[in-house]
Amino acid sequence: MSPVDRAWLLMERRTNPMMVVALIVLRRRLTITALRRIVTERFLPYERFRYRPVNDYVSASWVRDEDWDLTALVHRVGLPAPAGQAELEELASELASAPLPPTRPMWSFHLVENYQRGSAVLIRIHHCYADGIALVRVMFSLTDQAASLGAVPPADADSGKRDESGGGWFDSIDALYQPFSGLIERGLHLMLHPTEAAAAARGTAEIATELGNLATLSADPATRLKGVLSASKRVAWVEPLPLLEVRTLAKVLGCTINDVLMSTLAGAIGRYLEDCGEESEGLTIRAAVPVNLRRPGASVTALGNQFGLAFVDLPIGVRHPIQRLYAMHDAMAKVRKSQQPLVSFGLLAALGCMPSPLEERAVEALSAKATAVVSNLPGPQQELSMASAPISQLLFWVPQSGSIGIGVSILSYADHVQFGVIADSNLVPRPGELAAHFAQEFERLMLITLLGAPPPTR
Repeated sequence: MSPVDRAWLLMERRTNPMMVVALIVLRRRLTITALRRIVTERFLPYERFRYRPVNDYVSASWVRDEDWDLTALVHRVGLPAPAGQAELEELASELASAPLPPTRPMWSFHLVENYQRGSAVLIRIHHCYADGIALVRVMFSLTDQAASLGAVPPADADSGKRDESGGGWFDSIDALYQPFSGLIERGLHLMLHPTEAAAAARGTAEIATELGNLATLSADPATRLKGVLSASKRVAWVEPLPLLEVRTLAKVLGCTINDVLMSTLAGAIGRYLEDCGEESEGLTIRAAVPVNLRRPGASVTALGNQFGLAFVDLPIGVRHPIQRLYAMHDAMAKVRKSQQPLVSFGLLAALGCMPSPLEERAVEALSAKATAVVSNLPGPQQELSMASAPISQLLFWVPQSGSIGIGVSILSYADHVQFGVIADSNLVPRPGELAAHFAQEFERLMLITLLGAPPPTR
């Protein structure tokens, strides 16, 4: 197991199970026989899912599970009447709170046969198997359109016995330390190529500066969203936003789609705090945002974790929606220019080489610098199906680490943007209230833009 994958394995806590939870909503009923066939034919070709992680004091490995029992990993459940969103949220919350047993491969499927007029599938996968980008690709491989999406596992799909980077920024974790190997040869080369030497020096200086900035980053402000965690998670989601409206707003206001969505999230958090009687005006909190470190256009066929983290300012205390959007745009532009994701990837690799007690202390220190984890992933814009049943909704909930108790997920699918929230019940007992503000804040931004109200001075 690579050091980075081990780092995510070690972050498992009773208060923060380190697993991604995904939901697939189907318009028609799906049988347990059909789901188990799909898992066998489309999920298990990713060889790593036949293995379980085993950790020792300073390393971890993948051990093949010889006592294979698909019925212990793919379950059938029913919802109480009226079998609507509230009942499904309750079931998803229970599953999100329950750690995956380490004595078998750390994933599971739960088929909800009677959700509304169709079915739903809840999927849990431990983060040590793969990151969000790879796991979304795994979700797509379960669909009837897997081949057209390029989501079919290759014949030599990722094995639990080896670590593959999948063509990322680093061919392996060792590449992170390549500047320290072959120093004499490298030094002679740079002496003969001064332009390249200057670029290398600038890159090293930028990384050193970023490492210092990350180390000295202050703890996030104290709000009701930071506090003692329980072992209970609550999940929620709202109706998706039309992607065309989000794209149009971004174009009109000279920002990116991601800027619009992150700004809307910041407004929703600020409004939620105010509803709870907590003043948020002028307040900025941070979100830990995963950043994909694969090369642009690289094929995502191997599992594993190939991302860094960026600590992004969320201007939750800026009242005016357009002014908040511009503040968010500036914060995102700053992140795009920084080396923080690369530096954090190196830190994750270092955490994965530490004994567990040291890793726990380091994770607590890092997690104090953010209030939430926010993950934004792209999906296909055509409607997909599973066993000929059309998929009406796709969403996921991102895990949190250390003392962070809130996770926000944004996923585009079928020309819509789906927004989901997972939170510790001690911090946000009713996450549906926070999720509802997301749509409301987007509508506010849309209305002000349509009315032609002049934006505040940037």
